[in-house]
Amino acid sequence: MISVKDVWKRYGKLEVLKGLSLDIFDGETLVILGRSGVGKSVLLKQIIGLEMPDKGSIEIDGVKVTDLSYRAVRPGLKRMGMLFQGSALFDSLDVGENVAYYLREHPSDISESEIQDRVENALNMVGLSGIQKKLPSELSGGMRKRAALARLIVYRPEIILYDEPTTGLDPITSMQINDLINQTKETLNATSVVVTHDITSAFKVGNRLAFHSDGKIVQVASPSDFLHIDDPVLHEFFQNAIIDKSRIENYKNGKGS
Repeated sequence: MISVKDVWKRYGKLEVLKGLSLDIFDGETLVILGRSGVGKSVLLKQIIGLEMPDKGSIEIDGVKVTDLSYRAVRPGLKRMGMLFQGSALFDSLDVGENVAYYLREHPSDISESEIQDRVENALNMVGLSGIQKKLPSELSGGMRKRAALARLIVYRPEIILYDEPTTGLDPITSMQINDLINQTKETLNATSVVVTHDITSAFKVGNRLAFHSDGKIVQVASPSDFLHIDDPVLHEFFQNAIIDKSRIENYKNGKGS
């Protein structure tokens, strides 16, 4: 579904992506792990078209989007959605207006009553039924993440990118978000890319895990195989991460979650 080949990205003198390559398969959830500041979120921006790489190519479902103008690539980008780390809700709009925003900004033959039904269904799916009139400032961090996810669900993207979806959330809320990522994938049959440094979350949602280090993807494997990779940088990452030790030991012993 997504093929990233030899992508480079520099900001001034800082080189962030250094010939990064990665393939993401149709219908899977691929989790990109790595330390903070290595360029995981920068990669998402290249994939969704918020930025263009300095060199290299990105293909979405066989179309090399890096060869196209923004006008030409824009229709294809409507197939994609992104859950931003800070949720990116509009402060001046209530929750219902936030969730309906895409449908109203891209006119179609959808009636207002159908928009309302889809908003209600999306909010119900993320456990926020009945809060349409609340403002984002009235919501907790976890509720804002769920409202932002409902905004994606309502227009049914085929590809969903998640930028640090559990950052700043307590463990119980983090697990709820993980469950919603899995539920959303199944409901929409979506291809998902999750950027995180939360290893517990990675094992909960990922079909495959990729490790981002020094501007490149250096390891890709299934969750169970990932733990057995003989790589000192990866071992150091595991040793210094805050993780559920028993959960990781279960994976090492082949017991799953």
